[in-house]
Amino acid sequence: MMSRLSQILDRMMPPSAKGGLRFDRPLLLLQSDDWGRMGVRDREGFDELRAAGIDLGESPYDFYSLETAEDLAALSDALKKHRDSAGRNPSMVMNFIMANVDFNRALSAGEDEIPLVPLNHGLPGKWRRPGLLEAYRQGIEDGVFFPALHGVTHFCAKGVTRELDTCGERRDLLRKMWAAETPYIYRRMTWIGYEYWDPELEPERRFLSRDEQRSAIDRAAEIFRRCFQAAPFSACAPGYRANHDTRASWFEAGIRVSQNGPGGRKEPFLDERGMLHTFRTVEMEPRTAPMDLRKLVDNVEACFHRGLPAVVSIHSINFHSTIRNFRGPTLSLLDEFLTVLKKRWPEMLFVNDADLFRIATEGSYFADGAKIEVGVAA
Repeated sequence: MMSRLSQILDRMMPPSAKGGLRFDRPLLLLQSDDWGRMGVRDREGFDELRAAGIDLGESPYDFYSLETAEDLAALSDALKKHRDSAGRNPSMVMNFIMANVDFNRALSAGEDEIPLVPLNHGLPGKWRRPGLLEAYRQGIEDGVFFPALHGVTHFCAKGVTRELDTCGERRDLLRKMWAAETPYIYRRMTWIGYEYWDPELEPERRFLSRDEQRSAIDRAAEIFRRCFQAAPFSACAPGYRANHDTRASWFEAGIRVSQNGPGGRKEPFLDERGMLHTFRTVEMEPRTAPMDLRKLVDNVEACFHRGLPAVVSIHSINFHSTIRNFRGPTLSLLDEFLTVLKKRWPEMLFVNDADLFRIATEGSYFADGAKIEVGVAA
């Protein structure tokens, strides 16, 4: 008999389909998480954390901050250097966190829930990123950024609120972080979980209820619309922690592409609702793991050989420059990677999640007004 834990894990997986999809053209997608999510504010914030007794420097995520308008401009310029066989630039799918902790209010007593500042309202406290929202919008208008939904927060607000109501080391650590205007550093506090998933509860209770998830997703989608003047079409759950309730709530919110993390089944497929599921097949994370260009290209080749899209995972940390210059080396690697791919597969197409959905459902998509046909087989 299947164990209770096995049943829970099985329910986390996307619903099965008759078969995965394969394509007769080499397709490349870039999917990137954590845009709009704040970390350590700047060098001054880094020093404040160290002065509070928090040892930093062991992990790249100790230097995770928040992208700047300059980071986005540099990424946009790098993507514009490349064109596919249809003459189109790569379009990076950016999964956005739609709100950040309002630290001053959060540190005061009397709040029933963690107060947040929606991304379209700017940034809290001493945080300064001039021109950030405009830079997102410019990249979208230029066709090199494709906005998608990550969540309202990356952490599980319900679990964090519970810890704040309990006097102890966790509460003290949170308050130290928030005094330095840093929401959290995950490796030091994995108990914060992910937006729809509370790791401190029993396995069968870790996912938020359907109503709680629907409420969070509706709130995130509304902020998204205000930021980008469009509804989200694609989504990726923080920490890839999504279950059937998450996907049902996404679908109700108009989302038609569910992004899944690496591992598990690789073939994209359409579920019984008509939602397309994608799976990341190439991990390009130069700031958190050693990268070998040849191995990256070999992973892409393995996808193309099977008729699968190469779905590249590359998180926002790789493009940050505020505390450490992660951006420069990443853009060099990305440029070399795309250059090699174009030479090896001159017929390759750069697509985003909306393009792939249209290919999966209609056998074609439009690039700069031109209809591009792609054969699809299940």
